[in-house]
Amino acid sequence: MSTHRRISVTDDVSGVSVVRFIDKKIVDSGSIEQLGEELNSLVLVEKRNMILLNFDSVEFMSSAALNKLISLNSKVKAAAGRLKICCLRAEIKEVFTITRLDRVLDLRKTEADAIAAFKL
Repeated sequence: MSTHRRISVTDDVSGVSVVRFIDKKIVDSGSIEQLGEELNSLVLVEKRNMILLNFDSVEFMSSAALNKLISLNSKVKAAAGRLKICCLRAEIKEVFTITRLDRVLDLRKTEADAIAAFKL
């Protein structure tokens, strides 16, 4: 199991890896790079393929972090898995909408909704 500095990971009873972010603001390039590496390692090193990103604690996210989410989504799909995102604040969800990533990524309102969606 890898050591993470930017995320915490717990496993739901249904086998979903629930990822929570340590940083309230995801803005500087160094942090974003490290975050990307940690997210990618979930799939490539730890072999997780059912991942839920819970943004409940994130107050602000730079648009530069979106590339890391797109990359993670590609890696999860290549591993025959699924990625879901939940608990986005309105301001952050607006960025997903403006960039049309809400059409590419599976956004859910609550963690319970997202976990239930893995079972569909």
